[in-house]
Amino acid sequence: MSETVPSATTGSFVRVCSLDELPTVGAAAAEVDGRIISIIRTADGEVHAIDDTCTHANVSLSEGEIDGCTLECWLHGSRFDIRTGEPSGPPATVPVAVHHVKIEGDEVFVALKTQGDSTS
Repeated sequence: MSETVPSATTGSFVRVCSLDELPTVGAAAAEVDGRIISIIRTADGEVHAIDDTCTHANVSLSEGEIDGCTLECWLHGSRFDIRTGEPSGPPATVPVAVHHVKIEGDEVFVALKTQGDSTS
């Protein structure tokens, strides 16, 4: 699922995909307003959205492995908490942005985190 999803303004919810387009457990990349994000489904069925680029090595996080609420970068093993964006394992030290997710029926909507928005 790597599609461009336009939205009127950053910060508003836009449809990104349906739940059946996501892996049962794992991540998929999508583009919203020119920003690549990872849409992640955990083993307990929760869906999260974070920036797709590892803050350590500038590679796609959607190609990494999910372990609970942690996404591990495939290249150097940096680990990020998908709820907060905080790195939980080196070598990354800078968090990734976490975006707001809303599920309506079987559709996944994401609102990109806006500048200065500290909520996740």
